[in-house]
Amino acid sequence: MDPAFSQQYDLIRGARAALLRYCATLSPAHFVAPVAAFNHSSIRDLLVHVADCYQGWLGEVGLGRPLVRPLPAQVPDVAAVRALFASVDALVREFGQHFAGQWLITQHFVSARHPAPLRLSPLHLFTHVITHEFHHKGQALSMSRQLGYVPVDTDVIRT
Repeated sequence: MDPAFSQQYDLIRGARAALLRYCATLSPAHFVAPVAAFNHSSIRDLLVHVADCYQGWLGEVGLGRPLVRPLPAQVPDVAAVRALFASVDALVREFGQHFAGQWLITQHFVSARHPAPLRLSPLHLFTHVITHEFHHKGQALSMSRQLGYVPVDTDVIRT
């Protein structure tokens, strides 16, 4: 795996770990509570959705693997979310090894959700999933604030 790719993903994993440590301080009921302002999704639901995005874009589209969607009900708590992201970490390592040295090469990727093949680079796929994760990480923190918590710093560079 390319060192820069590996190091970048380590930074992302660190930010995710900070979020999951924070989520472990929430009451279990609040972790799975639907928040009206967020389409009645819960923090847990968003995290499962993020893992699903990695599996869809890197696994199904990038590596041509069949997509097995995790269901939020199968991920009842923060420990289960951590286990789900352990499988995401393994997928990212596999993706990184598969495309090592090819990050900028545009290729045709097939997606069941798109009628024609997508012309993208592996870097494009990876950038999509990590920016998607950070978007939803911010939403999860906003949801926790609406549930009465004070969010912590979960940025890549934390003070």
